[in-house]
Order: sequence, then structure tokens, then C-alpha cells
Amino acid sequence: MANQDVVLRPDMGGIASAAAMPGSSSRPIFACRGAASTSLRRRSGVDDDYGARSPCATSWVVQAMRASSPARSAAVDEYAAWTRKHPSALASFEQIAASAKGKQVVVFLDYDGTLSPIVADPDTAFITGEMREAVRGVAKHFPAAIVTGRCVEKVCSFVGLSELYYAGSHGMDIKGPGSNAEEVLLQPAREFLPVIAEVYEALVEKTKSTPGARVENNKFCLSVHFRCVDEKRWSPLAEQVKEVLRDYPDLRLNEGRKVLEIRPSIMWDKGKAVEFLLQSLGFDGRSDVLPLYLGDDRTDEDAFKMLRKRGHGLGILVSKCPRETDASYSLQDPTEVMEFLHRLVQWKRRRSSSSSSAMRARV
Repeated sequence: MANQDVVLRPDMGGIASAAAMPGSSSRPIFACRGAASTSLRRRSGVDDDYGARSPCATSWVVQAMRASSPARSAAVDEYAAWTRKHPSALASFEQIAASAKGKQVVVFLDYDGTLSPIVADPDTAFITGEMREAVRGVAKHFPAAIVTGRCVEKVCSFVGLSELYYAGSHGMDIKGPGSNAEEVLLQPAREFLPVIAEVYEALVEKTKSTPGARVENNKFCLSVHFRCVDEKRWSPLAEQVKEVLRDYPDLRLNEGRKVLEIRPSIMWDKGKAVEFLLQSLGFDGRSDVLPLYLGDDRTDEDAFKMLRKRGHGLGILVSKCPRETDASYSLQDPTEVMEFLHRLVQWKRRRSSSSSSAMRARV
């Protein structure tokens, strides 16, 4: 893959460089793309599935903002129908355990809305001590990674566990376990760093007139948070963001949960990050490996879709509201996520204990 910055640890034993990946499955809410200069860049028109709609029309941005911010809870019968298709991972744990029997489980976790609650101030989205211990237990028994839109440095400080892999900036900044923050495995969008920094300053200046708007620099991508913005001001805010991005054709805009995400227009997302980590760990293409991915955001759908397409691995959507998803199972909130992680560790301990007892019996 051209123009990638890849550094592998000696013990990775996996690959010398990231393999070329297929086109992205994410749906940008608008994308004004320039000419591609590397093999990672998106061709003009890729993922533009809005027919005759202008890809930069502000109205579609606002519609996507509203779609990512449901105003009501689902009716009981609607939710029941949805959970029949995407059953609770807790209620279906024995089924998941049966799928994992005899396989190496690998755990991937989103951060915001999955390990921590969604909060008004993104700088205070801390995980609880109980959740940290649950994640520590998972990392002790399984290869585990945090895959998030946050920058690696920030999410590392929030989680506080050096034994994990971290894929920040929607998978565009990946580091391995260890306390060395410079131990980078992959940064496929490094060339965009100056542009991202420039756009960050422009967005901060442009949106300062919108009360409640907040721009977060996640190193290889930017987040414009509108959770604290009055809905009547969403359209002007979208117009402000559009005005800034008009001068940067190599950036694209996606929606998340009460956030607009600005990323480089390259064929990379959370699904590609999971594929890279599986390959780097030597698990790519193996039928005796079961990846589990837990996430709550629209950006996690790339990982869910990748697992479903590969035919092995399970996606678990964290959501109280029914929505279209490629995940197989569901959990309602971080509290249920923590309970699921505890049960996963307990299952592993029982399996290990049973295996040890059987070996001693044979001896």
C-alpha cells in the first residue's frame, strides 16, 4: 500500500506492511474530493449514494445530524421486533460461548458510549474503576484492542491500561501494548497531519459563534460536537463546517452520535483497522479465531460489516434504540457491556480450569 508509515515490533511476526484493502463501506454525509494522489485516496464518487443530491448540500448534513440523534425512545413492540433480529448478548451468552468453543477470541472495544457513557463534555468521558478492571480482565485472557475516534494519547490516558492495543482516530493511528507512546504500528494518514491542524484552527474560529459547539482535535481526524447545541442552530453550524471544508477537497465528513467527524478521504476506517490488527497478530484468515467487536456508533458499522462479510466474528451493537446495523447482537449501555466482559472472562477461566483438570487426569 503506497504512502503508508508502518512500524512493526519485532515480536509481531505478522506482516511487513499492511495489505491493500478494498473500498470503504462508510457513508459520508458529504464529500468534496480532489484528485487522488496515493493508492489510499478515494476516487471521486466513491460512496456517494445519494443520487442527484448535491454532496455538499447543507440540508443533507442536517438530516444526518437529526438521524444520528433520535428524539424519542422506541415503542415496546418496535424494540421487541428489533431484538429478535439482534438479541441481547447477555441473554444469548451461551450461544456466543458455543461459537467461541475451541477458538481464540479476540476482543475489540469502542470507547465512548461503549466503555464510558456519552457525556456533554468529551474531556470528562472517564471510565469507572469497575469498567477498567473489567477491561483489564479481558486483556489478561484475550488479545484486546480499543478502537476509537479519539486520539490515541487521550484514550490511553482515559483507559490507563498499557496491555491493550489502541487504534485511535478511527483506526488511523495504531499502537501496540506497552508504555512507550511512540511504539506506532500504523499511521496510514500521516501526510494529512498539517492539513488537519490547519482545519482545526479554522473550525475553532468559524464555530465560536455557535453556543455549545466544540471542536476536538483527534490528531488524524476532527470532531465537531453538537450535543450542547440548540437544534435550531444545527443548520447554521453545518453551514459553518461546510464553508471551512470547501477549501479542503481531500477531507470528508461523516456523522456520529451528536458529532460531525472530519477525516482524510482515504480508504481506511475501523473495519480496516480491525483487519490490520488481526493480520498483525497472525490471526488473519484463520477459522479457529473469533473476533468480537463491541461498539455503539455509526463508525463502528464498518467493523460490523467487515466481520459479517468475512463470515466469522461477531459484532455487538451498544444501543437502547433500534437501528439498522450489521451487528449480530446488542447490549443496551456500558453497564451491560461491563457485565458481558465479566461473563466472558468467567467463561474463559472455567474453560482453562476444565482443560487443566483434564490434563491432570490424563497424567
